Amino acid sequence: MKILHLDTNHELLKNQLNDLGFTNHEDFTTPKEAIESKIKDYDGIIIRSRFTIDKQFLDAAVNLKFIGRVGAGLENIDEDYAQQKGVYLISAPEGNRNAVGEHTLGMILSLFNKFNKANSEIKQGKWLREDNRGVELDGKTIGIIGYGNMGKAFARKLRGFDVEVLCYDIKEDVGDACARQVSLTEFQERVDVVSLHTPQTPQTLNMINERFINAFQKPFWFMNTARGKNVVTADLVRALKSGKVLGAGLDVLEYENASFESLFTSELPDAFQYLIEAEQVLLTPHVAGWTVESKVKLAQTIVDKIKAKFC
Repeated sequence: MKILHLDTNHELLKNQLNDLGFTNHEDFTTPKEAIESKIKDYDGIIIRSRFTIDKQFLDAAVNLKFIGRVGAGLENIDEDYAQQKGVYLISAPEGNRNAVGEHTLGMILSLFNKFNKANSEIKQGKWLREDNRGVELDGKTIGIIGYGNMGKAFARKLRGFDVEVLCYDIKEDVGDACARQVSLTEFQERVDVVSLHTPQTPQTLNMINERFINAFQKPFWFMNTARGKNVVTADLVRALKSGKVLGAGLDVLEYENASFESLFTSELPDAFQYLIEAEQVLLTPHVAGWTVESKVKLAQTIVDKIKAKFC
């Protein structure tokens, strides 16, 4: 079987697939249209998020047996059409779930203790102790929306804290010893922190909007290490300004390019300008699952799943 690698990844991925007898070719720069002209020669694709694999691409890939996506989400692939054509889809949420859990916890602790603000002030010669008095995580109720690989990993990181952890998910019976599954009504009545861990689907697109936010009974902190387009940024900013949302840790943004490699280069809206300037907002560039260790684990997960299916 011939595999075309469309994004750079850890070398172990290609090396181990070579050892298993696969033929591996790399093409990290050719435009999508040129890839389409030769994709008929390949049985498999390995991709991160370089471009969208749509119906036209899949129709050209007449011999394609699998797509390996080195990451968790599959929103850049037309899943339904791929499955109709018998293409096996492989993702690797097991590979970066621990990294996402740690990053989410780190963002919460940084916001609660004003690390970013205090660090910036000290570097400007300001020593403001009372202004940087923090709040403690213990005693809070943490709410996780989306209790799959990422949500569960984050819940495990909370076990050392004296907190109650609730989860909400459209699937039934996903709760475990680390989080109690509740209805959306109870979730919105009780939580102090909301952490989003949902994929990007038609159901989750723009789900965090003004109506959703205003249904919460208490002001809350908001964390998003999932997908930026699941949040209406302008609505979140209004809630930050009003105090309905106390602070936000955002690893992903509505304005990201589909490849996740950059923000859109056109003029950015006022809501984004507010996020840049707000002291109670912490931003990172879609790196929650992007650690030295996860690069290895993501690649190994893809290899293991290809081996289990095709060897």
